[in-house]
Amino acid sequence: MRILPLLALAIISLATPLLHAQDAVATPTVPGLSEAGPTFTIPASQIPKHWTIIGYGDTRFTDPADTKNTNPSVRRALVNQIASERPDALLISGDLPLNGNVENDYTVYRTETQPWRDAHLRVYPALGNHEMHGGEAVGLKNWWATFPELNNRRWYSVSFGNAWILSLDSNAPLTAGSPQQSWIAAQFAALPKTVQFVFIVMHHPIVGDDFPLSTHNVRSNEAALGQFLAATAPTLKVRITVLCGHVHNYEHFLKDGITYLVAGGGAAKPYKVERNPQDLYKGTDDINYHYLTFRFDGKVVHAEMHRLANPDSPNPTWDTRDTFDLTPLR
Repeated sequence: MRILPLLALAIISLATPLLHAQDAVATPTVPGLSEAGPTFTIPASQIPKHWTIIGYGDTRFTDPADTKNTNPSVRRALVNQIASERPDALLISGDLPLNGNVENDYTVYRTETQPWRDAHLRVYPALGNHEMHGGEAVGLKNWWATFPELNNRRWYSVSFGNAWILSLDSNAPLTAGSPQQSWIAAQFAALPKTVQFVFIVMHHPIVGDDFPLSTHNVRSNEAALGQFLAATAPTLKVRITVLCGHVHNYEHFLKDGITYLVAGGGAAKPYKVERNPQDLYKGTDDINYHYLTFRFDGKVVHAEMHRLANPDSPNPTWDTRDTFDLTPLR
């Protein structure tokens, strides 16, 4: 499985190669993660003219005997379906394991995602709050053991042809003056004129529906990033899409010219949301196990939300429940 680019856009799981080393070039680790350019670069020769990116999150890989916190059959159905799509990049918006301090959760992740390795997928994960369960120190230790190319990095970027991927850590400050927001500003300043699309993947949502649990409503940390994006986006002339998770459902917003998506249907226990009028998704289903595809046709990115129609069936079928286009600004 090609996971995030290493000296070749790959991530290695506990020393198990997941990708071909010639696939990407990594910038050497910089103290404080202060590099202005991309952390990883995929050579143009490795990116097709018509590329596909898939995004989803809140998978909660753990012992398959646990059917309370996550649905293992749905988890596997999503993994297999994504592998069959063979995207050029896969973005995961956090909560990859159920408990970041449990090494076996990452063992289950590696076992269940064998189809991704078989399909040679590039996988770009973001840190969620469940990665920190049991304590930040042990959580990061297990995270970096699973993804050693990320060692000492909690956020990173990928140059992907005419797209740029930013993977953020919403467990850390995103407020004005914070190291992470300063790094984002430096990344934006370094965007080549050839970049038309920026995909930001992170865990906690910047914009969202009302939710009964206050811990799952928009927090001040992410709201501060939203204010920064609103002020900065008009100067960039790139189409920005933010992919989040944390809420185990699907949400779609357009605010300040930025597309905000919550794609938390990766198999974690479903959450019901109270949709406000600004949510562009009007589906009434409480359970939305799903993934998103972003397909660039050479001019426009066509986005679709694919919902698992029959989560209780051994023969999964998929409905396309939301469609929209991301048009370049230059």
